[in-house]
Amino acid sequence: MTPLYPHQYIDRSTGRVETETLFADRLVNTLYAPDRERPSRLFRLLTSARMSRILGWATYDAAISSRIARAGQFHRSLGIDPDECLEPLGTLDTARKIFERKIRYWQFRPMPGEPDTVVSPADARVLVGSFSRMSQIFIKEKFFHYAELIGSHRPEWIDAFQDGDVAVFRLTPDKYHYNHTPVAGRVLDIYDIPGAYHPCNPGAIMAMSASFSKNRRVVTIIDTDVPGGSRVGLVAMIEVAALMIGDIVQCYSEERYDDPRDVLPGMFLKKGVPKSLYRPGSSTDVLVFQPGKVVFSNDILHNLHRSGIQTRFSEGFGSPLVETEVQVRQEIARRIPLDRPSDLSIPLSSSKERKA
Repeated sequence: MTPLYPHQYIDRSTGRVETETLFADRLVNTLYAPDRERPSRLFRLLTSARMSRILGWATYDAAISSRIARAGQFHRSLGIDPDECLEPLGTLDTARKIFERKIRYWQFRPMPGEPDTVVSPADARVLVGSFSRMSQIFIKEKFFHYAELIGSHRPEWIDAFQDGDVAVFRLTPDKYHYNHTPVAGRVLDIYDIPGAYHPCNPGAIMAMSASFSKNRRVVTIIDTDVPGGSRVGLVAMIEVAALMIGDIVQCYSEERYDDPRDVLPGMFLKKGVPKSLYRPGSSTDVLVFQPGKVVFSNDILHNLHRSGIQTRFSEGFGSPLVETEVQVRQEIARRIPLDRPSDLSIPLSSSKERKA
């Protein structure tokens, strides 16, 4: 069994190294142990859609969860700021309501005004990298192939994002679970890809060859090179279901949470507004950019290979990958001016791996 050790990340707002409390860590570590090469029937059952819904009900809807939530213990243990919640805290009387809470994002999650910025789609912990000169990212002897993530049945989008850059946002169960639009632009395509429901615990992601490329997911292709768009080319926003995520609800709202609508091809999406909601649990957002269109923020790039931090994410040859905690609507990247070189992002894989 893989030994358990802390998983740390860097809080962007303070610069401090924080240690994450991993939910059901020992159980997840046992289920995803390296010697489990061939999934058992029990393993397939536990990661199925039906079991994910059952676990979600037991965790977030059952009577004991409701009693804990009404007693006020739940939101305090998760560190939720009651002032940012849109509804009075007393109305959030179940665990599910707490996880599906709305916040005053226009007040507590300010967004940069520059049109050429890309913003975080979620309150999450982010890793960034590039598919430059290779179609796969090598992570702990496993391959994460971007074609699997986008969907092999969509060759036009696989070709469009060849050698592109990637940002992976890992939402933990305590986070605000609305996803916001990272860019402004017009929807070219949106489609669902079936899959399993693996947790986003770092150990599970590493063991399953980056499980977010194997889970159920919704892919939205956004053209930002349109009037009023962010002018960063095509952007693939991929919303990934994980354990106990019963659904990904598309609920785009141009103004706060008013008049939510399904996301459809042809729609123009404003930047920084609610796009979808994860049902309770933990999950992952992935943004894929075309090559030479964006450069990631300096502090996120600096933190990526920072030494002296215990992280369960690593690339080939054991080089650590360190997450940065970001808030929804914070800048995470910016458009590369036409007069600047395009090779400004840092690939996740090492030069030795690229030669292999």
